[in-house]
Amino acid sequence: MTELDQWRARVREWLSATLPPKAADDAGDPDDLAVFHNLSVAAERALLARARAYQRAKFDAGYQALTLAREHGGRGLPAAYAMVLAQEEARFAVPPSTELISVTVGLVGSAVSVFGTPPQRERFARAFLRTDLLACQLFSEPGAGSDLAALRARAVRDGADWVVSGQKVWTSGARFADYGMLLARTDPSVVKQAGITAFLVPMDADGLTVRPIRQMSGGASFNEVFLTDVRVPDALRLGEPGQGWEIANATLAFERTASGAGKRRKGGSVQDVIALARRLGRAGDPLVRQRLADLYVRATLHASTVERVANATAAGRRPGPAASITKLMAAQTLTLTGQVAAEVLGARIAADTGEPGTFAWTQHVLGAPGYRIAGGTDEIQRNIIGERVLGLPGEPRVDKVPFSDLPRT
Repeated sequence: MTELDQWRARVREWLSATLPPKAADDAGDPDDLAVFHNLSVAAERALLARARAYQRAKFDAGYQALTLAREHGGRGLPAAYAMVLAQEEARFAVPPSTELISVTVGLVGSAVSVFGTPPQRERFARAFLRTDLLACQLFSEPGAGSDLAALRARAVRDGADWVVSGQKVWTSGARFADYGMLLARTDPSVVKQAGITAFLVPMDADGLTVRPIRQMSGGASFNEVFLTDVRVPDALRLGEPGQGWEIANATLAFERTASGAGKRRKGGSVQDVIALARRLGRAGDPLVRQRLADLYVRATLHASTVERVANATAAGRRPGPAASITKLMAAQTLTLTGQVAAEVLGARIAADTGEPGTFAWTQHVLGAPGYRIAGGTDEIQRNIIGERVLGLPGEPRVDKVPFSDLPRT
């Protein structure tokens, strides 16, 4: 056996002792088709509790932060080991996760481990990686989403503290987080990317208000966060003043590395649509069969591209252009899944008759457009592919001036 084979055997043995195997007929809940959570506060807390219990067990067994460098508190293993862990976890009934768990462990925990001071690592790194503390991401703003560097939340130094004022939006899990990783502008006299600083902000700080955002699909998994003269100790500054853009890019790189490893399915799948067509007796309709075939091909291409990227990363190779299009393909596949399901359902999608697995598709159809925005809009993704992958000329830029000189919009 190779060293990786031995690792796989140890992982499988630990998982067997920790979790029940996934049932062979585990097709999921036909009424759980939402792209974004639609849960009560109590149900969300219960879901977080189950996910945290598993994350703690994983951390204690040495299976957390596998690819993080040893000097930063990780295992320092090649990506192939993380891929093996994900493959083996797919065989077991892993508790469903949430975006807050992913952000805490994969983004904020890793960022603190890499950029934090020794006292910060001692206080936060293990707590985040083990989910003893939960952390959300206070990045996006109403006027700074895809153009994150245009953020206007301000942090002004006042003795041993920073005074922060501004608004953040689309913050997943903010109601349940202990800390937020905040980006704020500390120097408006330089270009917009250079004047940003990162902080860890207690979510119960005076002057900080969290308001859930009710989505058209029914859920309220996102929040807007208002900060009014919130005092943040300099000891909670992450990195040097002005280093926030570097930290943000590194954090988003952690997110890209972890993409595809999530345990929460997003909305309905092609298998769900095929099962729906069969259940409604429409699988024999030639037009329906053609649409199902289109969806199956698109979903298979997406899955193959994700696997190709994962294999290249695991082998230590640069995944190339394929890595840049997986987000686009995921959004397009989600949208097409909802469209085909709606065509199969016909009028059934318009009213809740109580029939399982029918009206529930509205949560998918209404939620799928949000995935074209979350994590970078389709338009931004295409710009990145064009400029950074294909080497096309960049769009004209008028913002390469001090931030204070830019017009407010």
